[in-house]
Amino acid sequence: MKILVMSDTHGDSDVIDLVKEHVGSVDAIFHCGDSELDLQHSSLEGVQVVLGNCDMDSSIPIEVNTTVKGTHIFMTHGHLFQVKSTLMSLNYRAQELKAQLVLFGHSHVLGAELINGVLFVNPGSLKVPRGRKEKSYAIIEKSSSQWVVTFFSDTHLELASVSFSTNEN
Repeated sequence: MKILVMSDTHGDSDVIDLVKEHVGSVDAIFHCGDSELDLQHSSLEGVQVVLGNCDMDSSIPIEVNTTVKGTHIFMTHGHLFQVKSTLMSLNYRAQELKAQLVLFGHSHVLGAELINGVLFVNPGSLKVPRGRKEKSYAIIEKSSSQWVVTFFSDTHLELASVSFSTNEN
């Protein structure tokens, strides 16, 4: 499985289009909210999207629960789960849904963390990053033995890569 994850683009449809074009073929594309675009915008075509605290289109769902290549993915923006201070509420929701991968944004801080066998990924922001100067998105790849999360800048330079065991045999 290979997916593209972005968040917090705050009205910049061009950066969404440029990242999608550069990355090319993936199994799915996710936007973790605050696109500030209507769900019908052409830049969001083929993209799973959730409602962020700055989004105005009420037709955008608050949560997405989906399966990609056998992996159950839960996505939310994060503002309703206080992700700027803790992942505890988000972790409880992930456990309720039996998610294997949790995608979220809101804090504009990129990161990946494995909690009780569940991978939590925030791709950072492609508009206004926090914690570092580079704007960012993530590519997540899963094999039978590991997760690999690679963060890239808006100019497609690799910023960091981390891997975690999937604990599957």
